[in-house]
Amino acid sequence: MKKQGVNPYLPDWEYVPDAEPHVFGDRVYIYGSHDRFGAPFFCVDDYVCWSAPVDDLTDWKLEGVIFKRNQDPSNFTGLRCLFAPDICQGPDGRFYLYYAYDFLGQMGVAVCDTPAGKFEYLGHVKFPDGHYWGGKSGEPLPFDPAVLVDDDNRVFLYSGFATKVPAIASRFHNLTNPGGVVLELEQDMLTIKEGPKLIFPLEGYPEEYRGHRFFEASSIRKINGIYYFVYSSENNHDLCYATSDKPDGPFKYGGVLVDIGDIGIDGIKEEDHARNYLGNTHGGILKIKDDWYIFYHRQTNRNSYARQACAEKLVVNSDGSLRQAEITSCGLNGKALEGIGKYDARIACNIWSAEGTGRYDVSGAKKKYKNHPYFKKNTGEYQKEIGQYIANMQNGAVAGFKYFDMTNARQIEIETGGTADGCMIISTDEHFKSELGRINIKGVENQVTKVKGTIKKVSGESPLYFKYEGKGTVSFISFELSGGESY
Repeated sequence: MKKQGVNPYLPDWEYVPDAEPHVFGDRVYIYGSHDRFGAPFFCVDDYVCWSAPVDDLTDWKLEGVIFKRNQDPSNFTGLRCLFAPDICQGPDGRFYLYYAYDFLGQMGVAVCDTPAGKFEYLGHVKFPDGHYWGGKSGEPLPFDPAVLVDDDNRVFLYSGFATKVPAIASRFHNLTNPGGVVLELEQDMLTIKEGPKLIFPLEGYPEEYRGHRFFEASSIRKINGIYYFVYSSENNHDLCYATSDKPDGPFKYGGVLVDIGDIGIDGIKEEDHARNYLGNTHGGILKIKDDWYIFYHRQTNRNSYARQACAEKLVVNSDGSLRQAEITSCGLNGKALEGIGKYDARIACNIWSAEGTGRYDVSGAKKKYKNHPYFKKNTGEYQKEIGQYIANMQNGAVAGFKYFDMTNARQIEIETGGTADGCMIISTDEHFKSELGRINIKGVENQVTKVKGTIKKVSGESPLYFKYEGKGTVSFISFELSGGESY
């Protein structure tokens, strides 16, 4: 089978959240923070960059480490974590990387002659009097940069963190969390020419923003003369957008672009009955050839510290508005996956337990969801050829995959581990009102078993849902669809 695009689109061992996508030349580049499976906090690794040809979004290449945590003199010990970055090509043709160390309270800039080379520390964003932004008490916390070089080479830097909780102090000063701000920079890419100007305040929003006020995760694009500002809302599990005909606003609310639990789609409203487990997300929009995409990240490992990059195609209306994208397994593939072939269970876009789902960013999440399924990295419990899988599927747990061209599929083989003693029910319906087939599973801990069965014929494109019923737990590793006779 030829290579196809899936979500997450990077290898199963990679954890790049907060990914900002950009096209430079004939390649798409991904700049994000860098999580590590099993880490106790966000973004503990150095910045890496991935890229792919614009005409083959399945061929992702690791460009390597582009900036290390200890390159900035303010973090020479390497103890602070590099949070979400953004990048732009400056008026001088060089590439400028903007970053902030967790809650340190300053915005750093690094520069490179190429989009994915070794970036070198340039300096900190500063005011004309020389003091760095965040260096005086009461200034807005530098956080989650987004940068835009406009058509006239004016440089705009966006940032923000909107919470009523008092700001975490920087090394020297108590900073504020007033909301989203914009600054204009001089051509040196460091010195503030104007601002910070508050464009997304904590209070006083128009009614249209109700339930979707700015929280964090600034991202900016200019499309056909209109500025599209993408952000994570107060819900913290969706990406929304607002538009303006000026880079510094005012911005008019546009809508939700993606929600990692599909809240807002098909009448889904409740967080504990979303289509996936919730936590923060961050990303941006990008036009690749003739199509628009929203890039975002999902949560794994029952916490918010092992996040993975995903993307979905966007529908653009004739008036320039954008529709909310459904989370899928096919993402950048541009069409349904082939109904013949082997697929890792890790590409499930929907998972939930018999009790529903929930938020990983709440206190005690691991204990609260101890009976729930989750995405897990193989850390030695199975042979090394197995990577990420869905762990801990107990009675009533569901894994959903969207979408497949099921025209020629007649048989299925399921690869599992765990201590299961029950069956896997297969359906094209998330409510399991009709079944394609049932496969009995009896597992032995730390051993992989493969069981094959037939499925009913399905015409055209369809989702696939797997529900476990029985005793014990299932580690859902993969499934393989093939032709032949069905019942």
